[in-house]
Amino acid sequence: MKQRTITAIVAALIFLPIVMLGGWPFKIFVYFIASIALLELVRMKKIARYSVAAGLGLVLMWALMFPYEVLDESITSQDIITKSEITLLAVLILLSYTVLVKNRFTFDDAGFLLLSAIYIGMGFNYLIETREADIEYIFFALFVVWATDTGAYLFGRALGKHKLWPQISPKKTIEGSVGGIILACAVALVFQIVHPLDHSLIIVLLVTVLVSIAGQIGDLVESAFKRHYAVKDSGKILPGHGGVLDRFDSLIFILPILHLINFIS
Repeated sequence: MKQRTITAIVAALIFLPIVMLGGWPFKIFVYFIASIALLELVRMKKIARYSVAAGLGLVLMWALMFPYEVLDESITSQDIITKSEITLLAVLILLSYTVLVKNRFTFDDAGFLLLSAIYIGMGFNYLIETREADIEYIFFALFVVWATDTGAYLFGRALGKHKLWPQISPKKTIEGSVGGIILACAVALVFQIVHPLDHSLIIVLLVTVLVSIAGQIGDLVESAFKRHYAVKDSGKILPGHGGVLDRFDSLIFILPILHLINFIS
């Protein structure tokens, strides 16, 4: 617990000032941690990190994260390749690569790498877009995620009796899940009172319930990865916490949802 606390404090002291600073320092930092997260998934699948396939995955992810708005205004959408076209091109290249290496890199590997690049790339892309939209939504999302995690832990330890999904995450309980939602709503209520978002209180609370549940699903998705590939943590870069994906799994799951429902615009 001591190690986890120290790591959390150090990580917050690094992450939060960069969030406050914004701009290209923030974007470069997000590209960096997204790259680590993708390589953590590559490691789980036992694809060589220093390989053509992993490099192609990284390039696809970086392309999906690229902010087109930084391009010169004289360049129209017809002058550049779209992200959908980039993804299709990556599919064709990776499938061709399976032939070139005589199935040492398989169709399953190609599918895993493509889905991982899209999942990580778009999740962290929305982290950048959220910061560009308004920094208050970054803190709202962070507070909801942290409150959900804390509430799930506290309620689970005190009241947990019914397993939520034992095949995926044996320690999580239904009581903890509900407790996470309750604490997330309480924190969102305080947030709305202290620093109101451009939405009514009822909308904020309804969205909080939605993203708290979605954040827990994001956490379970990453737990499913680890259980399937028989690893304890996604990585070791954060002592006591595991890898980058272990810490950002919920956040990169909820941010696209907040944009898709136009809570952030």
